Amino acid sequence: MKKNLLSLALVALLGGVAQSVSAQSAQLSPNSVMVGGMAMLPSKNIVENAVNSKDHTTLVAAVKAAGLVETLQGKGPFTVFAPVNDAFENLPAGTVETLLKPENKATLTKVLTYHVVAGNMTADKLMSAIKAGKGKATLKTVSGGTLTAIMNGPHNVVLVDDSGNVASVSTYDVLQSNGVIHVIDKVLLPK
Repeated sequence: MKKNLLSLALVALLGGVAQSVSAQSAQLSPNSVMVGGMAMLPSKNIVENAVNSKDHTTLVAAVKAAGLVETLQGKGPFTVFAPVNDAFENLPAGTVETLLKPENKATLTKVLTYHVVAGNMTADKLMSAIKAGKGKATLKTVSGGTLTAIMNGPHNVVLVDDSGNVASVSTYDVLQSNGVIHVIDKVLLPK
């Protein structure tokens, strides 16, 4: 009797796991990319996907503190170069805490919108722009600054900010309903 109950419990548990996996698989599309341990679904907007990434909790907190949630849920399209948590942790001590203070909202907004370019700049478009620019492409950010995109190898794009800091793109073409995200390893800073 105990063996039968254990078998039934195991079958029910495995059935539940299979249904859960099946439900998640049904949401996945060929364009889904895994970021921060979660599938980023092209049917969701930038914010809806970013809040699920364990690698972008600092970025999400900063977007909320800057009041940019509604903007990044908007129609777009936007291209977002999204720094991972480690990128924020590698800033000088106290930088993130200072930026998140309410009195520094304008500065935080400028830093975050420096990571956003209007339009849908996929990796192919980015690499084509670099090629057309004879090795570099100048991208106008939503904050009004510029980023310079260059190739670092045959399939690796790096971004250079106004101060000469360099960020590498680690994950390309995380497609969203209102644009595209490229994951980067550094926080880019405007002048």
